[in-house]
Amino acid sequence: MHIGLIVGIGPAATDYYYRYLISAAARLGGDLELTMAHADTPTLLRNQTEGNIGAQVDIYLRLTERLRRAGVAKMAVTSIAGHFCIDAFKQSSPVPVIDLLEVVRKEVARRGLKRVGLIGTRVVMESRFYGALKGVEVIAPSHDLLQVHEAYVAMASAGKATAAQKEVFLRAGMSLTREDGCESVLLAGTDLALVFGGGFAAGFDTLDCAEAHAKAIANLAMGLGDGI
Repeated sequence: MHIGLIVGIGPAATDYYYRYLISAAARLGGDLELTMAHADTPTLLRNQTEGNIGAQVDIYLRLTERLRRAGVAKMAVTSIAGHFCIDAFKQSSPVPVIDLLEVVRKEVARRGLKRVGLIGTRVVMESRFYGALKGVEVIAPSHDLLQVHEAYVAMASAGKATAAQKEVFLRAGMSLTREDGCESVLLAGTDLALVFGGGFAAGFDTLDCAEAHAKAIANLAMGLGDGI
């Protein structure tokens, strides 16, 4: 299946999804039919912070129309921050959307998780993953939420993680599991592979939202699933 991706938000997330899909196609022996359209990180983060759903949906619609003309059958937004307007976008998108929130919701249910922590942007954390996990207790960092947000935005914009930023995320994850009793921590930012990828041992259980999403996209692209 020809898949479309809205990428660029941020650069490390784009690289992660692209490499994951290439690897999956090689492993499964299939041909990857993929078209990408580039969005702007600062614009997205500004619209997310301001709650400007209409402005971001308009950007997505313009990019998705470009993907539609290229022949894609389904598409995805490679950003968890970028899902703040996903419900409104899905209602008007000219191409069916592979929704990360729905993918993660099903993975949380599959694992039987009832109390999870979050690491990501401020809006993702304060909204408790956009309220997408019904019946699950979702906990945001209680002491260093703003620090986590600032470290994440800086990392996503630069496409690389500093030692200080890594320490912020690890400290937040430890607090969520050891002090707040979370069974797992949702890596609710697609750029967090810069810290937790490559088999990194965090010292606490994690659910990588970007990995779950990329896997669903790969399965759909290779004809192995419905994308959810």
